[in-house]
Amino acid sequence: MAFLTKEEVLFKIRDNAIVAVVRGNTPEKAEEIVNSCIDGGINIIELTFTVPYAHRIIEKISQKYGDNILLGAGTVLDAPTARIAMLSGAQFIVSPHFDPEVTRICNRYRVANMAGILTVKEAIQAMEAGVDILKLFPGDLFGPAFIKDIKGPLPYAQIMPTGGVSIENAGQWIKAGAVAVGVGSNLMKGDVYKNAAALIREINKSKSERG
Repeated sequence: MAFLTKEEVLFKIRDNAIVAVVRGNTPEKAEEIVNSCIDGGINIIELTFTVPYAHRIIEKISQKYGDNILLGAGTVLDAPTARIAMLSGAQFIVSPHFDPEVTRICNRYRVANMAGILTVKEAIQAMEAGVDILKLFPGDLFGPAFIKDIKGPLPYAQIMPTGGVSIENAGQWIKAGAVAVGVGSNLMKGDVYKNAAALIREINKSKSERG
């Protein structure tokens, strides 16, 4: 796998605008979902550390797909887990909350970092610490209009909603100013392959309409 700079990783995330958030009760199930997402056209994957032996799956997927995908680690709750994920091949780190130590180790190794926020105060604290993308989580508590509320006082904030994002509303999030959307449970309902393809169509349509 070719080395990508932090800036190149962030560009790919913004350019594709969709991150598949993969969970699974077993490593085998998680890997199956990853394969279906990629087959459906989503090439940015966030494998969560709620999956047993997540670091091993990250290693396996990295070796299998190489430069054809961008692979990150999700539900990273502390700095040691972040470092394990990096050494296993994760190219970006995602947390459901803002942890200064996680952000610090990401900045030390220049790995893209997303941290969960819910308020303007949390957004400012995260950005001051060096978080690259603010993960609005859970997004379904507020809806797409909340992005405009945050970007009012913070127009430069880079925001990615996760939680409650679906095929039906993904485009609304993009039009509201999200740099990308994280899609998990709604992507896994039914046929993952077909859902992935439908999400990509909706995202691309909304990006072109937004201009």
